[in-house]
Amino acid sequence: MTRLTIVANIKAAPDQIALVKAELEKLISITRAEAGCLNYDLYQDNANPAHFMFHENWESRELWQTHMNAPHLAAYMQATEGAVVEFTLNEMTQVG
Repeated sequence: MTRLTIVANIKAAPDQIALVKAELEKLISITRAEAGCLNYDLYQDNANPAHFMFHENWESRELWQTHMNAPHLAAYMQATEGAVVEFTLNEMTQVG
């Protein structure tokens, strides 16, 4: 298995920062307990509080895909519908 690193950038609408942050924080403990999760760390930009970033490492892409289909992620998507103005996700492999 090849380890997979995920960098996910989430930008909240200016009037929805508190909601998005609260919903993202709900994901942390449940995701860290998932099979294959090596780390799942949330960051908030100091200069732009509407910008959040997850840095994740997974044992494999297959285990990450299981996470992506988990009920708690679907609940997050529903709770933040219309509150997230931009989302980018990069699947990465460590090279050094």
